[in-house]
Amino acid sequence: MKRREARTKALQVLFQLDGSDLTVKEALSHVVEDEQVDTFLSSLVEGTWENKEEIDQTIQSNLENWTVNRLAKIDRNVIRLATYELKFQTETPDKVVMNEAVEIAKTFGDDQSSKFVNSVLAKIHQG
Repeated sequence: MKRREARTKALQVLFQLDGSDLTVKEALSHVVEDEQVDTFLSSLVEGTWENKEEIDQTIQSNLENWTVNRLAKIDRNVIRLATYELKFQTETPDKVVMNEAVEIAKTFGDDQSSKFVNSVLAKIHQG
């Protein structure tokens, strides 16, 4: 599985987990077949979800006039996923993580999502 595809699938899993009672395993099984869950995908989902509280605090401290819970569900989870990679995984260059998040936001978000995601991630990256 290519990294972009893994990030896209991870976003779909996080979207399902957000506000539901599903477990990570249940949400993963709704998005991909068990044999298609690669280590990068599972590490993204599990790492983001396990560190969600710290990630949300980081996001919140970089938002102006917003709260994490008020963000569009897609935007919130794109930013969570990228923040996880920026803070907890060092193997991918930050610029790549940020560009991937913006591209995914263009695909799944609304007209303003990519600009919003980019601005929040830029603040997190600088912080």
